[in-house]
Amino acid sequence: MNQYCVVVANGTQARFFTLEAPEKPEVESGPNLVKQKDLSNMEDSDGLWTESKSGGNRGHGGQSHGYDDHRAKHDDDIERRFANSIADECKRFSHNNNGNVVLVSQKRMLGHLRQAVESRLSGVKTQELAKDLCKLSAQEIHQHLAREHIIPERRTPYI
Repeated sequence: MNQYCVVVANGTQARFFTLEAPEKPEVESGPNLVKQKDLSNMEDSDGLWTESKSGGNRGHGGQSHGYDDHRAKHDDDIERRFANSIADECKRFSHNNNGNVVLVSQKRMLGHLRQAVESRLSGVKTQELAKDLCKLSAQEIHQHLAREHIIPERRTPYI
């Protein structure tokens, strides 16, 4: 049943899952979402800035002068490179699985992932869910995706 590669990602981490059939369906529930790999963004920009927000400079007389340190563009570039790394890993999984790739991420990162995956995976069916599920367990992620009719639900044993 290993037809699905599920990627749950945000700007700092990505987890790769496959959907695996139970070994003994007559006595085990399944299919199960099984984690195969973790990927971390080594360029995470959280510790990069000394001030928490882009701001202004106070001149003499208390008047503030605004400036732009291009923080948002830099963060976009970091997320785009991370999305490319995720897409490269998706390519490896999709060649092994010959199936569907499911991308789950918050909207901003999902846009980067969509572009990266489209350029690397031609002919592979992709589905998307714009939600940040990174902090959930594999079983909770499975429940969310099954409710959205993206992957099959877990079934009870045949007995």
